[in-house]
Amino acid sequence: MNDIKITVSKEIYAACPEFHFSAILCQVKNSPYNDELWKEIDAFSEDFRAKYKMEDIAKRKTILATRQAYKKLGKDPSRYRPSAEALCRRIIKNANLYQIDTLVDLINLVSLKTGYSIGGFDADNIQGNLTLGVGKSGEPFEAIGRGMLNIEGLPVYRDEIGGIGTPTSDEERTKITTETTYLLMIINGYSGKEGLQEAMDYSVGLLTRFADAKEIRTEIKSNLSTKTPH
Repeated sequence: MNDIKITVSKEIYAACPEFHFSAILCQVKNSPYNDELWKEIDAFSEDFRAKYKMEDIAKRKTILATRQAYKKLGKDPSRYRPSAEALCRRIIKNANLYQIDTLVDLINLVSLKTGYSIGGFDADNIQGNLTLGVGKSGEPFEAIGRGMLNIEGLPVYRDEIGGIGTPTSDEERTKITTETTYLLMIINGYSGKEGLQEAMDYSVGLLTRFADAKEIRTEIKSNLSTKTPH
């Protein structure tokens, strides 16, 4: 049994003093595809297109706050878009979401619905504790499906080996696969604590319905200490 503790650096709080996160740890059963989940994704996407225009996306409270944090840290959010913004823009363009696997698809739905950029990790591949800091020049980070990503100025979660997640993309080393049986999901609230409980409850509901989530542990704060079975 290993402890995972998540801490937030002074660099992050200096740029975004209202930052909070929620974290979910649970045992899961992933699958390549879930038809019922995709019915929900398609229905939500259709409704989203009816309610929003492209120029509205960056004004959503949670997305706007993430963009502002990027700017304060010296990163251009229009060049390195937060993942939630990129997903929303894709929907508005009438492009279908990428179908990856049930856990990733589920996390994308939560991100679309809430505007939070969410990190989803195979907890068994995390080494030691996590710290949310700021990316440095030349720091290696192999973004999922994107190759090497320049994370200088991006908020980044690091374990003992290196970076595993930013609001723009997560890292290959700890990515979710169909073999993932233990999930760490981090919902990043650069807009503050408001809305995180609802997002977390919604996520837990989806994880229970579509990934048979068990031994669910949740937390909303600026650091998380819990135990991860191996």
